[in-house]
Amino acid sequence: MRAGFEPPLSLDKKPYNGATLIIPKKLGQNRMLIAALKETALYEKRVAITPDIVKKYKDMGHSVAIEADAGKEAQYPNSMFEKAGAEIEKDKQSLLKKADIILSVAPLHKEDVTFLKQGAIVIGSLKPYQNHELLKSFVKAKVTSFSLELLPRITRAQSMDVLSSQSNLAGYKAVIDAASEFGRALPLMMTAAGTIPAARVLVLGAGVAGLQAIATAKRLGAIVSAFDVRAAAKEQVESLGATFIQVHIEETGDAQGGYAKEMSEEYKKAQADRLAEVLTTQDIVITTAQIPGKPAPILITEAMLKTMKTGSVIIDLAVENGGNCEGAVWGKTVHKHGVTIVGPANILSRIASDASQLYSRNSFHFVKNLFSGENGSIPWEDAIIMATALTRNDAIVHPQFNTSTQG
Repeated sequence: MRAGFEPPLSLDKKPYNGATLIIPKKLGQNRMLIAALKETALYEKRVAITPDIVKKYKDMGHSVAIEADAGKEAQYPNSMFEKAGAEIEKDKQSLLKKADIILSVAPLHKEDVTFLKQGAIVIGSLKPYQNHELLKSFVKAKVTSFSLELLPRITRAQSMDVLSSQSNLAGYKAVIDAASEFGRALPLMMTAAGTIPAARVLVLGAGVAGLQAIATAKRLGAIVSAFDVRAAAKEQVESLGATFIQVHIEETGDAQGGYAKEMSEEYKKAQADRLAEVLTTQDIVITTAQIPGKPAPILITEAMLKTMKTGSVIIDLAVENGGNCEGAVWGKTVHKHGVTIVGPANILSRIASDASQLYSRNSFHFVKNLFSGENGSIPWEDAIIMATALTRNDAIVHPQFNTSTQG
């Protein structure tokens, strides 16, 4: 046995709705091996554990193992992890077999799941709406899994909220990328040779990413406006000094948890008419609109593109889920009717160091809460646990996925 690792946890077998649950004894009291793999998703450069968080896990009495070069692309070399007290593991399969907890940024490959030991726990952004087969593989391997995108919008979960931390950075980076693509300056510039007017920036979707995009564009001196179907967004947009674009129909897109819901056909038509009018004056458009569990709504049609200024730029942050702009292509920059349309493949991996650090902190707070029950057990009735648990050993337990993924 390699130094620094505890033996596998002993297991109890208990019935659970006709299935067999394999539960580590006194899980929170044992010294666990917490591991992070080198991410293999296309364009993914983030890492789920950063060196500063390794120390926090060690202070809790756990061991930490990192797959070799897992943090290299995020500017965290192996030496930084070793200095923090982590073990560097070159054999990925060996690490999967002995880890008690696997922390990941992107969903695991189904092939990797087959190497996990029974009773292991996987925590990450697992994209359950798009990965039904992955849930089945967790059940087959008797692995417990938690998806951090499903965290409830409650105060106690804010320190764990990976969507907010990552969206914040994405909104910032989208504006920086747009400014780079745009062939002019953003702020008003008055010189002896004449005046350059400020660029006009429109943000579609005023969630966390959208609000940060507004704030960043304002800091760069642009004239900013924004649109969102949620009535609650108006005050937030205006508090940042931007103009809120309104659709004059008595309908709101506010849904449970602060998310947006799908709107009526009447509203969509009025929205399209209003946006078509506004888009003709814009230089940069940042789109962020998404609906959980559904394809992103198309907000900018090809007909609208034809009316936009030559040289204008669109950054479509929703492109991974279909996109808000007709013609946007994931991972590519395309040019249509004089408009540059950028479909970022993984915008967070181009700011991977900071994105990894925030993600790692979010995950750490989730792990701390995960074993906050009596004698270090998992409090399965906790609101955060109930909202994020996908599988519990050999059963799919999340109500949104247990019927569509089993069988």
